[in-house]
Amino acid sequence: MLTKDYLTNLFRDVETKYAYQVEFIQAIEEFFNAIQPFLEKNPIYVEKDLLRQLIIPERLIEFRVPWMDDSGKWCVNTGYRVQYNSALGPYKGGLRFHPTVNQSIMKFLAFEQIFKNSLTDLGIGGGKGGSDFDPKGKSDAEIMRFCQSFMQELQKYIGPSEDIPAGDIGVSSREIGYLFGEYKRLNNYQSGTITGKPLLLGGSLARTEATGYGVVYFVNHLLESRGDSLKDKRVIVSGSGNVAIYAIKKAQELGAMVLGCSDSSGYVIDPDGIDVDLLQDIKEVKRERLSEYVKVRTQASYTSEKFIWEEVTEYDIALPCATQNEIGELEAKQLIDNGVSIVAEGANMPVNLKALELLMENNIIYCPGKAANAGGVAVSALEMAQNAGRLSWTFEQVDIELNHIMKQIFDTCQTTAKTYSYENDFVTGANIAGFERVAKAMLIQGLV
Repeated sequence: MLTKDYLTNLFRDVETKYAYQVEFIQAIEEFFNAIQPFLEKNPIYVEKDLLRQLIIPERLIEFRVPWMDDSGKWCVNTGYRVQYNSALGPYKGGLRFHPTVNQSIMKFLAFEQIFKNSLTDLGIGGGKGGSDFDPKGKSDAEIMRFCQSFMQELQKYIGPSEDIPAGDIGVSSREIGYLFGEYKRLNNYQSGTITGKPLLLGGSLARTEATGYGVVYFVNHLLESRGDSLKDKRVIVSGSGNVAIYAIKKAQELGAMVLGCSDSSGYVIDPDGIDVDLLQDIKEVKRERLSEYVKVRTQASYTSEKFIWEEVTEYDIALPCATQNEIGELEAKQLIDNGVSIVAEGANMPVNLKALELLMENNIIYCPGKAANAGGVAVSALEMAQNAGRLSWTFEQVDIELNHIMKQIFDTCQTTAKTYSYENDFVTGANIAGFERVAKAMLIQGLV
């Protein structure tokens, strides 16, 4: 069977079977489009119909999470863990607590995680989990009770050599602390079971910064490969959470001017550059809305109920660090009009397929999340190594290793794209490079 026909027929099957899982179908479509050149050169994977195995999770766990709020009201949410692929090692991937969480989003995130983890070359498989629980507006006591209930079920399926969750949207060191405490109560102390832990519980320095730093390191290596740097580059970042804050911080350290950032209510443009210390105080300490920023930085402007990608401002680099599908066709056209030359994903799949096609048609360099935002899971794996050896590395040690890993990922993506005659196409490079290691491991292990 011709490779194109094989992929077309298989994708049609996926669309039919999972028609209601929009985000998952989108992730599969992007992946299939990118790996066709690899399958044409390696027909054994078509002959073995290996993709049909790959797209079905090894295990998909869905469970009830009952908890009580501060008024004594009984509440319930749905919990998930998708243990997608363990060909390269134990399942590894974060937990997301957000009201939009559903099975489709969990599957798309876990599917992307397979190849992201493969690109790190650190021997970890792909997984993801979470719940439609919303931590916003909840007291610490309510969050603790929810996390304890969530872990009472999740602990049956995880362990330091089996499945190692971490944090994601809505799951910070506070939530991780409660989750780890409940796991310890039920299973004794196993520090390598969860990553992103507070330092006192065996967490790693630089883990908080890792995803944001990593996406900037990836862009910096891209620029350096062209004899350029981040110095004096104008940057816009979406989001104002963990990933966005540390992307802003590292970009500024490397000489860039970060002009704007956003939250779910609107966005800020600061012509003098974002004051990252003020941003951290507002979002991480006081947990307030971004509109508070302009009360202190009066030269800045705040726009409510709009996406930051609608802003008309000249800049060089866009770092979407908020959530999936935040950049559609209209936003992509605005990026092009604004003169953007690089889009690098700090979030997972923030650019939809039509927008991606438009960006690439206009020769904008696009750095997909499975490569550009792999820094978080890379340092999670380094945390696992420290836990296994009962060691604690310095911030500098971890940061140097993170930068090294991001350079290795960039080099791999660039070399792979060139090998398949798709030079500068990092979507093709990242997908093929990530898939190749997983596919070979699956073939070696046979039907498992």
